Amino acid sequence: MPTFLDDLPEVFVSTTAISALVHQAVKSGKLRKLGSRLYTKDPSSPPEDIVKRNWYFLLRDYYPDALIADRTAIENKPAADGSVFIVSSKKRETVLPGITFKPRQGVGALETDKVFVGGCFLASTARAYLENMRVSRGRGGSVSRTLSRREMEERLEQLMRQRGEPFINTIRDQARDIAKKLKAENEFKKLDELIGSLLGTRDAELQSGVGKARKMGAPYDPDRLDAFIRLFEALHRSAPVQRFSLATSPQAKANLAFFEAYFSNFIEGTEFGVDEAANIVFAGHIPSDRPEDAHDVLGTFRIVSDESEMAKLPKKPDELKRILTSRHAVLMQLRPDKLPGRFKEKNNQAGTTLFVAPELVGGTLEKGFEIYRSLEIPFSRAVFMMFLISEIHPFTDGNGRTARIMMNAELVATGEQRIIIPTVFRNNYLSSLKVLTHNGVPEPIIRTLDFAQRYTRSVNWDDFEEARRQLNLTNAFLDPNEADEIGKRLVLYQGG
Repeated sequence: MPTFLDDLPEVFVSTTAISALVHQAVKSGKLRKLGSRLYTKDPSSPPEDIVKRNWYFLLRDYYPDALIADRTAIENKPAADGSVFIVSSKKRETVLPGITFKPRQGVGALETDKVFVGGCFLASTARAYLENMRVSRGRGGSVSRTLSRREMEERLEQLMRQRGEPFINTIRDQARDIAKKLKAENEFKKLDELIGSLLGTRDAELQSGVGKARKMGAPYDPDRLDAFIRLFEALHRSAPVQRFSLATSPQAKANLAFFEAYFSNFIEGTEFGVDEAANIVFAGHIPSDRPEDAHDVLGTFRIVSDESEMAKLPKKPDELKRILTSRHAVLMQLRPDKLPGRFKEKNNQAGTTLFVAPELVGGTLEKGFEIYRSLEIPFSRAVFMMFLISEIHPFTDGNGRTARIMMNAELVATGEQRIIIPTVFRNNYLSSLKVLTHNGVPEPIIRTLDFAQRYTRSVNWDDFEEARRQLNLTNAFLDPNEADEIGKRLVLYQGG
């Protein structure tokens, strides 16, 4: 039989109309009291968790005229100490488990502000950024009501990266329109100056790394920088690895370079049979129906088989960019629509991974290079360089192949074993990249490339047909999905 409890939400504020029923439900164990006039139907979850996931519904019960403002309007969640900052005619704070509503006097909702979940109002983006230019200080260990100047820089720079400069200028224009209504003319001057400095049209001193970089014309992606630092730290924790190459004869080097080019292109969907690819590379036979695909394989081989080219390692950021674009130009020579030798002009993505925006490529490469040059072990530098290029994706196409070329150059230049990624190992390789990109976990890519290097060293490359036989015996040519179905995986060659 339905009761009054059926129409109540998970957590609610009691009123005079239902207080008697609520009291009885508490006595019978159907409701639990969390605080003054605050009750829940949840019998066991921690009170803090219940309140935090419902704070926006509770807000109007305590402050019917509430406008979510200040730092809460930008962060869109309670602060680290549970503070929720609002504008309201009521002056008293309300302390709930895990949450404290902190009102201040001020101008109520404007026409430009938005209705929020639960029926309260949320300050518009322009108003939120304008009012956060007011200086405030936390008391007794609590967070400040507004964001710091540095945090405002970082937030605005992030908006520029995500939404573009026109969006930032729109915020500035809207803030100008409402500044007088909010008696925030001084705050607007500060916001105007900050935005102008980020855009390079003003000279105010900036505090954040991303802000300073943008003003200097080298904006970068700080989220990618975090991933690079995680990888750097993990590589430093790893035991040093040194595996000198056993493929020292000219024939062995040529055979290994061929299979590197063959597998690197196969991973990206440029699929040829081994004999057909060998005809392209060693006999110069270009299939009339697939000249661009053939050149992808041939271009890759020309780079990775050229020892003088592979001995080039960057010593400064400009050299990194020059080596990158030069190798890409060779790789993509017959694909003018892919902008050979030029960084991308539009952003690209793979599945759910959106790569670094075009205007951030140069700056992010420079920041990554600062970390790269601190690594000493060739294997560590190789892993880092591969991820740096793969994660930035600086070109319209050919990024995976370019990343692996840059990786192996670090090894070839120091006489160490280069790395191939056989077809059957493709999913292992790509999934380990995704784990670092999306979850910030670097160990899988290090383990994956470490095994791939050990695998490459286990094969005898002196004779082409013998190398192919060993690759076949170790499952290298199998489709990774089909291999999973039949329980096959890449294994080290043990002889036989």
